[in-house]
Amino acid sequence: PREGATLVTANTILSILAADYPVEKLACYVSDDGGALLTFEAMAEAASFANMWVPFCRKHKIEPRNPESYFNLKKDPTKNKVLSDFVKDRRRVKREYDEFKVRINSLPDSIRRRSDAYHAREELIAMKEQRLKKEDEPVEAVKIKKATWMADGTHWPGTWLTPAADHSKGDHAGIIQVMLKPPSDEPLHGIGEEYSVIDLSNVDIRLPMLVYVSREKRPGYDHNKKAGAMNALGGDRICYVQFPQRFEGIDPSDRYANRNTVFFDGNMRALDGLQGPVYVGTGCLFRRIALYGFDPPRAKEHSAGFCSCCFGHRKKHAGIANTPEENRALRMGDSDDEEMNLSLAPKMFGNSNLLIDSIPVAEFQGRPLADHPSVKNGRLPGALTIPREPLDASTIAEAISVISCWYEDKTEWGQRVGWIYGSVTEDVVTGYRMHNRGWKSVYCITKRDAFRGTAPINLTDRLHQVLRWATGSVEIFFSRNNAFLASSRMKVLQRIAYLNVGIYPFTSVFLIVYCFLPALSLFSGQFIVQTLNVTFLIYLLIITITLCALAVLEVKWSGIELEEWWRNEQFWLIGGTSAHLAAVFQGLLKVIAGVEISFTLTSKSAGDEDEDDFADLYMVKWTSLMIPPIVIIMVNLIAIAVGVSRTIYSVIPQWSRLLGGVFFSFWVLAHLYPFAKGLMGRRGRTPTIVYVWSGLIAITISLLWVAINPPSGANQNQIGGSFQFP
Repeated sequence: PREGATLVTANTILSILAADYPVEKLACYVSDDGGALLTFEAMAEAASFANMWVPFCRKHKIEPRNPESYFNLKKDPTKNKVLSDFVKDRRRVKREYDEFKVRINSLPDSIRRRSDAYHAREELIAMKEQRLKKEDEPVEAVKIKKATWMADGTHWPGTWLTPAADHSKGDHAGIIQVMLKPPSDEPLHGIGEEYSVIDLSNVDIRLPMLVYVSREKRPGYDHNKKAGAMNALGGDRICYVQFPQRFEGIDPSDRYANRNTVFFDGNMRALDGLQGPVYVGTGCLFRRIALYGFDPPRAKEHSAGFCSCCFGHRKKHAGIANTPEENRALRMGDSDDEEMNLSLAPKMFGNSNLLIDSIPVAEFQGRPLADHPSVKNGRLPGALTIPREPLDASTIAEAISVISCWYEDKTEWGQRVGWIYGSVTEDVVTGYRMHNRGWKSVYCITKRDAFRGTAPINLTDRLHQVLRWATGSVEIFFSRNNAFLASSRMKVLQRIAYLNVGIYPFTSVFLIVYCFLPALSLFSGQFIVQTLNVTFLIYLLIITITLCALAVLEVKWSGIELEEWWRNEQFWLIGGTSAHLAAVFQGLLKVIAGVEISFTLTSKSAGDEDEDDFADLYMVKWTSLMIPPIVIIMVNLIAIAVGVSRTIYSVIPQWSRLLGGVFFSFWVLAHLYPFAKGLMGRRGRTPTIVYVWSGLIAITISLLWVAINPPSGANQNQIGGSFQFP
């Protein structure tokens, strides 16, 4: 909860529950990595409010279905609404939502007060018991662990506000709670206005299933961060379709290129023409059998009688299933293939019989519809429209064992099955493994945004985010997931795309050199090239035309304006000279010295209504990642001053050399302008440490260069004609 706003989480859950999708086919699983009671109770509040919000959305076709976004719309809410009671319903739901927000925002204090009250009661009971045991002796103060209490008066099994053994962020039990039970198969209409806040007599009031999951964590067991949490949540009816992510709460100028439109609307669209876009960790729907390690059907399938999967070739029944139930009943044990033996399944998937039995069912669910003669081994229309089995105690107990920290031991979870472990960017690695097995992914851009999220608008937080991405890319480059080692099932151009994912942080080394070259030319009095001959000018013209053509294509394909394109270019240099460079060093340390890389969560803004929406944008938080760009700025400014002074006081001023060096230095500084603006904060106040470090490093580099390569003037005896290091 400290890393993300609880209200944002609750609104996201409500938008999923209200999705315009068959309710019996939709389920929402919320994975709480921290095991916090705050998230649990916020989900309970969201489930309660969903009983009004979801039917309201269905009745009046509300868009967007995120309550906070909907009630903050600037346009007329009555536009295209035809029911006469819309205004009245909206007013009542808005009032209920305001009360819902108050309850959500008061949860932290409510949980703390409740826990303090129960703790005081426990201390009184303990002192009373001690007084009864020792009637004649003075009663000493009794120390009891300060637990976090649930509303029903029991201890919270997850992380406590005051961490204790078995109740800390890295040491707590597994928790599964069904907040909303699976819906019935038939529509269920609500009641009239006289018994409800709004009239729901002709509205389907069923809600999708909502489940809270917090997997078990214990010391000594690597929980593998997000990848481990996702492996505990492998759901059904999912496939690999990647959607672009759109962001809310970004400053109007998008100072640090958070929208990343060139990537989402340019690069990802281009990859869609190859083997498919990479998995970016969010906004993605998966095919379950692909996560289970299945090969794509056409990778090994040479005839209609075989199905290729992670167990090898599986021969089908000689007979054809006559009913959907018979078709769904196919199990792994039906084949004589040795690789399909049930005894091998626990080595891959663990010892959960329910999970193993669900794998062939998932394979059947992933088949295309047999609604065309060209479709072979498909499923009949309506084959999946069966009621869900009720959740009994034994099913929940087995689910608890699956999310335990020891379940994955000696299995292939995280190695071949599920989300892949071993990298801070497990999303890219997971998508790479699927493409490497021959799968294809699809990029889908909808008219209305399918996924929306928040992004860090603070400079330091944004640099940490880029550092994590770049570090993961370096890890991929030095691992067996390098695209050089890809199988023959991966297409050549797709391989090049993944090579670019692993190599791009290394361009920071050349960027650093390019950023210092103009300054060094001004210090030395020599231009970057000795003579401006025709060959150099032709090369320069070709490079310039190529870069301009690339810029025009990026603007055209991404549908952005020049200002946004320029923001992307600026932050490319900012990230390249700071986070990417640090990622290269971190990756080399991990490969050479075995130094583990710490995982830094991205802090994202979720300010209160009474605060400035962009307060984080102006907050200056020091980080060592700022040192290289600051040094580049200071060195180039000093170099410009040195170059101008030398030229002015020279007997024969070399204005052409000065203009060339100053132009390239200003070009570097123009790219770093958003970075410098971020250092200024709201009131132009920069931490003293920024000036101290940047000044010392810039002066040291400048003096060292002058000492190593002192500039020579036309005449050493002329005043101002040259510089001598004292």
